[in-house]
Amino acid sequence: MIIVTGGAGFIGSNIVHGLNARDIRDILVVDDLSDGRKCLNLADADILDYVDKDDFLARIRADEGFGQVDAVFHEGACSSTTEWDGRFVMKVNYEYTKALLAWCVARRTPLIYASSASVYGMGPVFREGREFEHPLNMYAYSKFLFDCHLRPQLAGLDSQVVGLRYFNVYGPREQHKGGMASVAFHFHNQLKESGRVRLFEGSDGYGPGEQRRDFIHVDDIVAVNLWLLDNPQVSGIFNLGTGRAQSFNDVAHAALRWMRARGEEGGGIDYIPFPEHLKGRYQSFTEADIGALRAAGYARPFMDVESGVPAYLDWLAAHG
Repeated sequence: MIIVTGGAGFIGSNIVHGLNARDIRDILVVDDLSDGRKCLNLADADILDYVDKDDFLARIRADEGFGQVDAVFHEGACSSTTEWDGRFVMKVNYEYTKALLAWCVARRTPLIYASSASVYGMGPVFREGREFEHPLNMYAYSKFLFDCHLRPQLAGLDSQVVGLRYFNVYGPREQHKGGMASVAFHFHNQLKESGRVRLFEGSDGYGPGEQRRDFIHVDDIVAVNLWLLDNPQVSGIFNLGTGRAQSFNDVAHAALRWMRARGEEGGGIDYIPFPEHLKGRYQSFTEADIGALRAAGYARPFMDVESGVPAYLDWLAAHG
């Protein structure tokens, strides 16, 4: 069996579909379906069972087993960067992951978990080192602190434990995230509404729409997770981005080209004032240093915006 926490969410459900593509269906999904719309991410997937996240935590704290578990993909978390209830975030993200780590280590079960590029704060260096980590919100701090909890244990572990610091992920099955969904998803909706897309004006020395992020398609995220499943000798904390920053304008132009290729009229970019509440808390530049991941043996290329965005928009158009 393979356990996927957050398995009805964005990245978790894509991992489930990736496992299904390998003809793996012996999957236990753990999640919180208070927002029942997330079930749509699994409606076309095959799984063995589902357990609520609180019930799952109670069982692992009671040291209960789930039969033969070959690996755990831990994607479940409070991922809102605007959530300032620190007690809630630390319980859901930090304490939960500590309990799951202890359970997996005791059983020598591989654990591959979602960390976050948000641990680097404003950067400008995005390399897996304590000197470059400056979290600016509770979500980032909870991810950062667990990475710090894990680091001194890594050398003495007998089983695989991997933290993946996701950069700006976009792709299928993120529609339930609302305002936290990717800019590519919001562009799709804006194009349907008006044929135009909206971007922030300049900030932090960048021109309108020229803020730059490391945008990575969720298919590449899944590919790395499954590569780690195949390579249990690899442990550590790794950045997971493309290694190349691209501008929001690049994403917008990729979306506009997609629309025009479909023969649809309109197209253009509207630049809106930069929000006051984001000033000083907005990553105007991210770019993953993926040297450690490459050194660990992952050699496949990553999709750039020009190929990933139209592929995603095709999926959205097909799925309504």
